[in-house]
Amino acid sequence: MKLLKRSVDGLRNIALSLIQYLISSKFGNISQITTAEFAKWLLDSIKPQPLILDARSQVEYDVSHIKTAVRVDPIAPDFTALLSVSHNRPIVVYCSVGYRSAKIAQQLKNLGFPQVFNLSGGLFQWTNEGRPIFQDDTTPATLVHPYDAIWGNLLKSQYRNKLNNIH
Repeated sequence: MKLLKRSVDGLRNIALSLIQYLISSKFGNISQITTAEFAKWLLDSIKPQPLILDARSQVEYDVSHIKTAVRVDPIAPDFTALLSVSHNRPIVVYCSVGYRSAKIAQQLKNLGFPQVFNLSGGLFQWTNEGRPIFQDDTTPATLVHPYDAIWGNLLKSQYRNKLNNIH
């Protein structure tokens, strides 16, 4: 059974790596940040903290998200709230695996935000590594919305929320 679990974990890691490669190839002008680099950044009180944007649906966001993340609609983003944000403030955008967030990051870069980063591997990789997620900024969460039955396989089963509501 342990061998099967290691095989599944290995295949999941290969799939996530391939997706990350394809995303960085398609969005080559967008800076990627790894989950390890991002976690280290969040712990560095000297470094200016980024604005964190979650580029998933409301249903996905409501299940869990990274602490302090602000949701932006990935289909029809409204950036008016960002008008008050300094263009020099760093922004980290994430979604489930990194595709929707890369599209949002590209739009932000086109709007003149120079320090925009896409979280490589997205919330799925962040959570698979055991990093903290929240239902709101004070209530820890243990589950992530799987997006759909196929993409959800990229999440370790203990983190995968049941698909009662799809987007």
